[in-house]
Amino acid sequence: APCVSIQGYFADEVFLDSGLKFPERQGKMGSAASEEEMKAADAVGSDKWPELLPSTALKPGYEDSCHNYLKVEKPRVCTHLRLNLFPDGGVARLRSFGVVVRDWAAFPNDEEIDLAAMENGGQAIACSDAHFGHPRNLIGLGRAENMGDGWETARKLNRPAILKAGADGCLQHTDEDWSIIRLGGPGKVNEIEVDTNHFKGNFPSSCKLEGCLIPSNRAGESLEDLSDVQWSVILPNVELSPHKQHYFKVDSQAIYSHIRLTIAPDGGVSRLRVRGLSSSSS
Repeated sequence: APCVSIQGYFADEVFLDSGLKFPERQGKMGSAASEEEMKAADAVGSDKWPELLPSTALKPGYEDSCHNYLKVEKPRVCTHLRLNLFPDGGVARLRSFGVVVRDWAAFPNDEEIDLAAMENGGQAIACSDAHFGHPRNLIGLGRAENMGDGWETARKLNRPAILKAGADGCLQHTDEDWSIIRLGGPGKVNEIEVDTNHFKGNFPSSCKLEGCLIPSNRAGESLEDLSDVQWSVILPNVELSPHKQHYFKVDSQAIYSHIRLTIAPDGGVSRLRVRGLSSSSS
């Protein structure tokens, strides 16, 4: 396939109520689409879907040239993609990178959900350090497979030789690292899970969690968007243990759109779960 183009479509309730259906998945080698399959594709008008990527030349499938990363200049919310090959040929994989946009209006407002999860639209937007692992790993699926599947910061070389415990029972540190997660939608937090799975000698001594609410007319997708916000404590400083899932109940009626996880003095956390109730669906 010397060239490809991609079109995108958002199947809303109007489409679903129309009775039209997308063609069923096919996995047949050595044959082209049947006449019935072509009619089904024509019925949903996929050839008229908005264009995300214009016809673009591809590089051949050699090891040093097979990956084609193509930027979408005008992103839009889509539920389905149509890939067009010109004039024919083969494509091994199609990956579409983006941010999940959850339809909170269709989600029960009394059902608890992980507000920070990537699958629910959570996004890591900033951090102080990502030396060994990016904070986006914190909100990934399931439990981490290894340390590389978590958020881990570089070791502070200026640690004091003697550490003292504070009034909260946690060791007092002069340094800390932080990461900020934009929740998939604003909501009330009921429970926090901090998982140090796989981090045995390099887990943080302690952590705390703060939150803020950004007005809906502000993007809140960069550190600059949060420069003037007031952070409120959701979870005060608590001690962490190695290779363990930690659960903390939260008793608050506050609504948050962003959370900030701070660890001291450094180290790794594999997963962060922010379970609560969405306020976007109410």
